[in-house]
Amino acid sequence: MSTIQDFSGYTPTWCPGCGDWAIGAGIKNAFVQLGFDPSSLMVVFGIGCSGNMNDFLNAYAIHALHGRGLPNAIGAKIANHSMPVVAIVGDGDCYGEGGNHLIHACRGNHEITVIVHDNGVYGLTTGQVAPTAQKGFKSKSTPAGIIEIPVNPLTLTLSQGATFVAQSFAGEMKQVVEMIKLGMQHKGFSLVNILQPCVTFNKINTYQYYLKHIYKLGSEYQKDNLQLALQKAIEMSDEKFPLGVLYQVQRPTFTDQLPQLSQSPLVRQPRFTEIETLLGDFV
Repeated sequence: MSTIQDFSGYTPTWCPGCGDWAIGAGIKNAFVQLGFDPSSLMVVFGIGCSGNMNDFLNAYAIHALHGRGLPNAIGAKIANHSMPVVAIVGDGDCYGEGGNHLIHACRGNHEITVIVHDNGVYGLTTGQVAPTAQKGFKSKSTPAGIIEIPVNPLTLTLSQGATFVAQSFAGEMKQVVEMIKLGMQHKGFSLVNILQPCVTFNKINTYQYYLKHIYKLGSEYQKDNLQLALQKAIEMSDEKFPLGVLYQVQRPTFTDQLPQLSQSPLVRQPRFTEIETLLGDFV
């Protein structure tokens, strides 16, 4: 049985009070409770404060380029679809630079779990405005306030075919663990968007702010109702943030539909060692 210490790397360098601490602890707790060990799953990190967890979390891992966490995770899953694959990314990383990859990961129903640190800023590069920041947010990159409306990660992923969409809040540790566990247990693409206060650069979306604006979906909530999920997701525009599983349905995954993988994972199949063997089919 693995322990939290088994998944622990170097001591984190995040700012005191940063929501990343809770997310990091939540991820480790979820892994342990699900019975994983560092060698039984693949983790892909994006760039940013969330990506620094590459040094703080012990597992088979890749530190991808900015915005390229998801294609790396998808490649790993296709290579060995028997291994759980998790992408740990930030809002700027995934919803900004990597937004195109997110769309196609959803529509393909690639069986990866995407955990997003959503703090509204590029914290690692000293607080420039990120795609989920509210209109008017002032930062070093937008001193007069951001002009655009924010990206809504919930409506975006729901509309593009994600089969599991959930939201959590870094101030609710138990719920963070539960959402990550449910996302990893889901067979298909799963998004866990975690509202994460940046205590250094985001003075608007604080812990106190979220405690006033979050609410939990009740036990009677219908998770398989796409229209209802979209209605709940749209409420974020009015600063109402639903917590819980907004949507979950079953649909064939990308790797389930590849006949080449029906017998065994790609990584365990015989490999060509001579180029002439491949060329023989074309000459």
